[in-house]
Amino acid sequence: MKSKALLAAPGVTRRQCIKNAAAIAAFAAVPILRAESGRKYRVALIGSGWWGMNILREAMASGVCKVVAMCDPSQQTRDIATGQVTDASGDQPKKFEDFRELLEQAKPEIVIIATPDHWHSLITIASLRAGAHVFVEKPTGHTVMESRAMVNTANATGKIVQVGLHRRIGPHHVSGLQFLRSGGAGDIGMVRMFVNSRGGRERPSPNSEPPEGMNWDLYCGPSPLRPFNGKIHPGGWRNFLDFANGTLGDWGVHWLDQVLRWTEEKHPKRIYSTGGRPVQGKPIHTPSEQTSDAPDSQVAVYEFESFTATWEHRKFAGTGSEKTGVGCYFYGTKGTFHMGWRDGWTFYPADDKNSPTHEASQLQEPDGHNLTLLWKDFIKSIQDGKKPVADVESAHRSTSLSLLGMLSLKLGRSIRWDGEKEQILNDPEANRLLSRPYRAPWVYPTVS
Repeated sequence: MKSKALLAAPGVTRRQCIKNAAAIAAFAAVPILRAESGRKYRVALIGSGWWGMNILREAMASGVCKVVAMCDPSQQTRDIATGQVTDASGDQPKKFEDFRELLEQAKPEIVIIATPDHWHSLITIASLRAGAHVFVEKPTGHTVMESRAMVNTANATGKIVQVGLHRRIGPHHVSGLQFLRSGGAGDIGMVRMFVNSRGGRERPSPNSEPPEGMNWDLYCGPSPLRPFNGKIHPGGWRNFLDFANGTLGDWGVHWLDQVLRWTEEKHPKRIYSTGGRPVQGKPIHTPSEQTSDAPDSQVAVYEFESFTATWEHRKFAGTGSEKTGVGCYFYGTKGTFHMGWRDGWTFYPADDKNSPTHEASQLQEPDGHNLTLLWKDFIKSIQDGKKPVADVESAHRSTSLSLLGMLSLKLGRSIRWDGEKEQILNDPEANRLLSRPYRAPWVYPTVS
């Protein structure tokens, strides 16, 4: 007989189940307290496209935020987004092309950063130093040492940094991890994370001049100055390794984060990854045309002390023969636990005589995320001066695992990771890839 969540979790009493369920429901219902004397936090959005606006709508809906500035290298993007803000809230934010001018002139108290990944570190650090709290999209950085510099700056300034790992606070993700930690699936020996979809060969797209009003040099920033291409902007940058880290750096961070939320181990000891573009084809990057260059399929293995975790993705074949195309399987002595997305979580007992246990998802639509809860937690953390649920230190560890998987792929060999020192053991070549050269005049952030 199917039941709800923890009510069927082995080793968990009914009283504990009711207490856990009540705690989750109570948190979701807690109203956001207004800022002192009814004033509102001055909020700025840097990166004003689709996802940035999703986050900003949560800020406006919270009732404690006034949007004072919008920033994007695309004039069209910032004009459209600014108009949407005014229509929705009546706020009339100033528009900026350059985030440095925004920080100096608008003096925001909260900065939302929803840029491509290669900008996360520099803008977060600049915002923290300007005195703002930060809500930054995952992953924390494009390279490991960028991400570490963000953590160090947050610690030095004492400001709150919330990272967009919304699965940390989604109700079925919370209860699912409670099920695992309670021993519901027994001793876990292996974890499999995956995101699969469909696709075929990628044909190159012609380069062109940037659209009118687009500061393409600023968009590329510290990354190499590639020719403008519609495959990159808007949206496609996630599959260009100058700006992001492919599917492992995008989707993988969420599921690696779930694994680290479950285990008491903070770091794997060995990492190996392999993959390529057997279906999409070799990447093309010429003065006249481009394709993306991220792998269309990849496997990464993370060896921990007490278990092994694997990541896999492919952008072909579809998911017709499988129960689901996304999620994370925990294989234990009592059965198999699947942490899913829109399909909630399900535990399949090892003994087929016992029925599966399932909890449905509770997601915000149409995007299927839990930004409302994550923003609420962010504001409460600012008001209480306490660590948010997706704090930058732990988000840095999850991000680093995805970046180390990509690093191993580039090297073509496994690496041994000292998570405490954040160094790759006995491998100077690999350690050099923990950072990367910046394009002048941008300067790589100081880690110390």
